[in-house]
Amino acid sequence: MRSFDCSELKSILDDRRVSTGESVRVLHSHDESFHAPVLPDVVVWPHTTEEVSRLVLWACRSKMPVTAWGAGTSLEGNPIPVQGGMVIDFNEMNKIIAVRPEDFQVDVQAGVIYKELNKTLAHDGLFFPPDPGAAATIGGMIGNNASGSRSVRYGATKDYIMRLTVVLPGGDMIAVGNRARKSSSGYNLAALFTGSEGTLGIVTEATLKLAGLPVNFMAVRGTFPAIRNATDTVYAIMRAGLLPAAMEFLDANVVQVLNADKGLALEENPTLLMEFSGYSEQGLREEMSFVEEICQANGALSLDKGIGPEERARLWEIRHYTYESIKRYHIGLSPLIMDVAVPLSRYTEMVEFSKKEVQDLKAYLFGHAGDGNIHVHVMDDPQDKKRWARVEKATHSIVMKALEFEGTSTGEHGIGIGKSRFMRQEHGESLLLMKRIKALLDPDNLLNPGKFFP
Repeated sequence: MRSFDCSELKSILDDRRVSTGESVRVLHSHDESFHAPVLPDVVVWPHTTEEVSRLVLWACRSKMPVTAWGAGTSLEGNPIPVQGGMVIDFNEMNKIIAVRPEDFQVDVQAGVIYKELNKTLAHDGLFFPPDPGAAATIGGMIGNNASGSRSVRYGATKDYIMRLTVVLPGGDMIAVGNRARKSSSGYNLAALFTGSEGTLGIVTEATLKLAGLPVNFMAVRGTFPAIRNATDTVYAIMRAGLLPAAMEFLDANVVQVLNADKGLALEENPTLLMEFSGYSEQGLREEMSFVEEICQANGALSLDKGIGPEERARLWEIRHYTYESIKRYHIGLSPLIMDVAVPLSRYTEMVEFSKKEVQDLKAYLFGHAGDGNIHVHVMDDPQDKKRWARVEKATHSIVMKALEFEGTSTGEHGIGIGKSRFMRQEHGESLLLMKRIKALLDPDNLLNPGKFFP
């Protein structure tokens, strides 16, 4: 632990909002990934951008690393303070500053949890579409460019960023972007900070674009005899001009775990979960007939379907259980989750390759099929070097295959610690430009060091 004077930090905040206690530091030493925890030296809780600015300025003068912290739900070690230093926890910087329903916009602080935000927005018939599943903060979602199950229709966090307030290394505060629905003015700096995982600047506030809440929903769960039947259905539905709000693939062994953990009796076959939204129930019924026809043409074994929010909740409930059910099924083991994404035309090949590559491991395949994203979720013991070497070998093979298909090493979980080793293969010479941008904005490498770059 570094030696430093806490009184200066307490003069910026107060005694309650500065902690060097071991239990607090332990809570901020790890995320949901298997990566080894690292204790920060101090944890602080600001309330305003001005306080963040003063904290970062103090850290810069003290040559202390700074890591922003949202909810700690990330899966690649993104917020682990690998060089110790200061963790800035945004949990108390969680105000919804202004809802602007007539503009389809909202202004928020970085610590707002998106699920809570959507509860507030629902009163105006609006919502913030990206849905990573876990109770993530807006700041964390911006840092990782989070997306989730609805990305096939609505896109990722980057598509909803209009304006950001950012604190740079050294404490300078800048505003990037604007509230106009389109702009051709200057470099898109808001896009630069989105997905940068807090390595270039710390986002403290954001203006987000919103969407109108759909009036009605249709959900379909289809089971298929083989992976290819299910994944080919994805392409057929998209090609037919249908607009699914979400389209998720679950391998048979995922369904088997859900049955065991939740006491269900679902058919243990490759499964597609689909959601569509629209204005009228009649229109959705006509769309459902078309979806059924496509599924049956691709060999569907069974179809369970329904219209309305209750039916959607019933059919989609199993997808929300997936991550926790797999964890409970393998108590004592740690997760490594590959989240590669490939062009839709290569999705079936990617899933089949991944399935073969992990056939001797405790592995589960599921993902956002509508946008070519597959999660390969492996449960194993990082302390067993021989076993974990096999897991790492599978990771390398799967990521390299995704890059061969002109895809990406990470569709939504970010680079963090786990994916930095693939940055050179994925980005080639452009990685040098990324390093130059990092050196320009953060010459002392104090913001979330140890991430992104191999």
